[in-house]
Amino acid sequence: MNIAEKEAALVRLGQYLAGNSPELTAVKERAYLANGWFTPAFIDQSLNSICRYYLDPAALQTWLQQYPATAQERNPKKVGIVVAGNIPLVGFHDWLCGFISGHHIKLKLSSKDEVLMRHVLDKMTEWYPELAEQTEVLEILKNCDAYIATGSNNSARYFNYYFSKYPHIIRHNRTSAAILTGGENAAELEALADDVMLYFGLGCRNVTKVMVPEGYDFEPLLKALGKYDYLADHHKYKNNYDYNLALFLLNNSAYLTNGSILLHEAASLFSPLSVLHYGYYKDIQQLREDMAAQSDLQCLVGQQFTPFGKAQQPALADYADGVDTLAFLLEL
Repeated sequence: MNIAEKEAALVRLGQYLAGNSPELTAVKERAYLANGWFTPAFIDQSLNSICRYYLDPAALQTWLQQYPATAQERNPKKVGIVVAGNIPLVGFHDWLCGFISGHHIKLKLSSKDEVLMRHVLDKMTEWYPELAEQTEVLEILKNCDAYIATGSNNSARYFNYYFSKYPHIIRHNRTSAAILTGGENAAELEALADDVMLYFGLGCRNVTKVMVPEGYDFEPLLKALGKYDYLADHHKYKNNYDYNLALFLLNNSAYLTNGSILLHEAASLFSPLSVLHYGYYKDIQQLREDMAAQSDLQCLVGQQFTPFGKAQQPALADYADGVDTLAFLLEL
């Protein structure tokens, strides 16, 4: 396949994923049964974002124009990709970059997110049998020329140990934060609620901490977060909420809640599931500089940064950890 044919194949995939065929509907149901965190609404949210921001013809064309090397023939390498499984199809972008690069992709899928990714690969090979050998799903990755691996801080240490002598991209735990001024309107706070609550807050682009000015009134924020009150009906999420609430009560720790999420003052950028950390600031300019320098941040939401509501809508060029995955692959 040349680059124009690959682009056309991806557009076709986007049209399929944007539809509601009985086959796709059945796959989404199986994905939810396999992983209770992958609710139908959040599966649809992920698919819609992929179709709109990754597989849109104009977006693809604009992105690929930045990489003239994609049109050149190359000696394909074997690239092992270890995929995370925290949100539906979280590894799609890595696979997409591998597909565009023309390398032989060896995928180690997370047990939490096998159903959807396998279906994407099956559809591509059904439509284009010549692609059958380009991507292979394996339980163990060996004898690859390069590796891309995403996981926890602990697994990242193992990845660095095993893959250090090969060209690699190793990703570890990251999260996102927001800076509020107190002047945000209701629409902006509702958009921030999406950044916090989509996918139950399990993604590295989910906001897990907000920085607010001293004397900040949390009532409008709690009201906006009420947009996701229905998550309290999800037993896995509710178990986490009840557990963290019990900890705060037992430890006599101050907290705020609207009944579906807990707000707690803490220094850490990372917060437990069902908890949103907050902290106070005095000098917003200094805070912006300090937060922008945080190596654990995937994205920063607020004025002069990622707009409210856009944290979980990355574009093709919004690479994880700020490392250009496609450029890495094209340089192999």
